[in-house]
Amino acid sequence: MRLLFLLVAAAAVALVADAAARASWFASGKPRPQVIVAFGDSITSGVGLPGSTLWTDVLARRLARSTPDRRVSVVNRAISGNRLLRDTVGPAGLRRFDRDVLGQPEVAWVMVLIGINDLGFAGAAEPGDPAVTAAQLIDGYQQLVRKARARGVRIYGCTLLPFEDAEGGYYTPAKETVRTAVNAWIRTPGSFDGVIDFDRLLRDPSRPGRLLPAYDSGDHLHPSDRGQQAMGEAVDLELFRSGE
Repeated sequence: MRLLFLLVAAAAVALVADAAARASWFASGKPRPQVIVAFGDSITSGVGLPGSTLWTDVLARRLARSTPDRRVSVVNRAISGNRLLRDTVGPAGLRRFDRDVLGQPEVAWVMVLIGINDLGFAGAAEPGDPAVTAAQLIDGYQQLVRKARARGVRIYGCTLLPFEDAEGGYYTPAKETVRTAVNAWIRTPGSFDGVIDFDRLLRDPSRPGRLLPAYDSGDHLHPSDRGQQAMGEAVDLELFRSGE
């Protein structure tokens, strides 16, 4: 697991600047743009997927086709190896949210897909790294929700993806229990302004704790190209209607 973490961290260092600037644009004649921010970790930044299409790119193309009368950007603010609660690779999500999300001009929506590294790295990447509880992750999400709502930004929670069989202690049954509890909270009406249920989309129905093999990149953590495509196709475009 230490090797996996070091590889992710090394890739993240190279991707931080790029991830901070990556954006998928679709535009028409409307002069005032609107911004959607995808906030997360390597599942969104695309580590290990050189040249591959990210789910955020798929979403951007769908929006471009469906809303030709609008000008909107899907901005990727994901850092590989990032955690919500603790600094590891880059500042913790809680610390960078103001800059990377609320600091975006014309931001109207944010999609939050972060937290799996808080679970996985605990006790695996760093010996003695304390386990993370569902209550701690939920408190972290609630802080993001309060900040977004205070600024009039609609915030959508993405359920944490299955990660059973991820190697080296990254996955344990105890961590799966926490993931399940966190996802149940994300799905609870009112927790976020809406839910994007990537867990239900990508999980293996016969073993819900793991990715469906067709959607598994091979490390049992990151979605394959097909998985990324499915994620981008599954996001409900009604979440991004103006004036709602």
